Amino acid sequence: MIRLTQVKLPLDHAAEAIDLGVLKILKIERDELVSVEVFKRAYDARKKANILLIYTLDVVTKRDQQLLKQFDKDNNIRQTPDMSYNFVGHAPAGFDQRPVVIGTGPCGMFVGLILAQMGFKPIILERGKAVRERTKDTWGLWRKRELNTESNVQFGEGGAGTFSDGKLYSQIKDSNHHGRKVLHEFVKSGAPEEILYVSKPHIGTFKLVKMVENMRHEITELGGEIRFSQRVDEVNIDDGKVTGVTLSDGSSIATNHVALAIGHSARDTFEMLKAQGVYIEPKPFSIGFRIEHPQSMIDDCRFGPNAGNEILGAADYKLVHHCDNGRSVYSFCMCPGGTVVAATSEEGRVVTNGMSQYSRNERNANAAIVVGIDPSDFPSDDVLAGIDLQRDLEERAYHLGGGDYTAPGQLVGDFLTGTASTAFGEVEPSYKPGIKLTDMSEVLPAYAIEAIREAIPAMNKKIKGFARADAILTGVETRTSSPISIKRDKSYQSINTAGLYPAGEGAGYAGGILSAAVDGLKVGEAMAKQMLNIG
Repeated sequence: MIRLTQVKLPLDHAAEAIDLGVLKILKIERDELVSVEVFKRAYDARKKANILLIYTLDVVTKRDQQLLKQFDKDNNIRQTPDMSYNFVGHAPAGFDQRPVVIGTGPCGMFVGLILAQMGFKPIILERGKAVRERTKDTWGLWRKRELNTESNVQFGEGGAGTFSDGKLYSQIKDSNHHGRKVLHEFVKSGAPEEILYVSKPHIGTFKLVKMVENMRHEITELGGEIRFSQRVDEVNIDDGKVTGVTLSDGSSIATNHVALAIGHSARDTFEMLKAQGVYIEPKPFSIGFRIEHPQSMIDDCRFGPNAGNEILGAADYKLVHHCDNGRSVYSFCMCPGGTVVAATSEEGRVVTNGMSQYSRNERNANAAIVVGIDPSDFPSDDVLAGIDLQRDLEERAYHLGGGDYTAPGQLVGDFLTGTASTAFGEVEPSYKPGIKLTDMSEVLPAYAIEAIREAIPAMNKKIKGFARADAILTGVETRTSSPISIKRDKSYQSINTAGLYPAGEGAGYAGGILSAAVDGLKVGEAMAKQMLNIG
């Protein structure tokens, strides 16, 4: 099979144009062409009036090897790599070791799935509820201001990514094509097949709910177990080795292999691990606000006369600005046609995040506008000091919003001039339970406010209208990534606790659904190798 890259066609090209393009590039006759499959489709929107689609195609001809030799020096014509997934091993009959996985976010789910597919019958523990019950609890905060600290945007089946834009792309290095395995599993579980070829695939919350359920069913059908409302209060360690876990109800499970896929908000678990001597380091993360604009404005700016084209969909953006004070401000978790959501997991705190459905047809675009910080900005040298900073900012937002999970907000024009906002403009905020207009400079440290005030006008040069006076800022965004890193060695085990496998975003090894799922596959493979004594 031959892979062709950088095949450029007009946005409105006819269906047969792809085949005709292949014939022209390879200089072959139609009867020599056996099949053409779209591997990837992206777009080039630098010229808004002439947007091009850019294809990567997998082609079969009647003389593949001859053509590969003929075009040997053309970097856009190469043999298609083998992206099939190969299991590292399988549990032998009667194998009685049962690995434990803590967490059912994308990382934990894929640790459990790959172990189940290899016959290891994992026990997966989730402190929150099954995804549909969890959804009801999450809406309870958004509609009734009722927070369930064990079942919310952060905790429960599917993890934090369930209430997000459902982005399925990443910049991780993936020479073994684990990401392809992840996407195929998602399609098998109900995701649209287009995620296999569009350049920036996404799913959205409603589709993720059903997919998570289908993946759960596969794990259980293969002999695995998923136990909900089972918080792990202790990882049992003897002489530097894992011997099991103790649950919040006092029961325990004996095991020598525990995957720790707890997400970036399991603060009590971080504290427990520190107390038990598991090696942890503080790590950088980012803090800031959510910013909302009309999606139509973003579409017009990015796509011009092609705004609204079905293939292009709702436009996104990615922005960064390096400030005079040495800070970097960037857009994060951009949600086209989405909403800003309440994402706290602790009482008396306000946290924001962004979410979109698959259709991305809400009126506003939103993104986090955040400032990078590192441990030198934390209030102490304690390894968990980043959590202390997060909590302080979240409590400020809670009180500034009125103390009832209403979020503080401010119009961009007022924020830039340091004036408290008193009335909304044309941009209507989407955050539920609601927004209280105020002065947002009281929420973040002065260096962050200074940086964001410099960045927004600079970003306006790239997205016209980004600094429009009535755009809305909502705060506070603090859960951009984990504030800690749980270090692991080449075998994916904790550097000082054998049998403990730190995984995913909470341990500092991922940043989004796809990268977390890929890390889950790698950790599941590592656990299997250890249990089988191979590799």
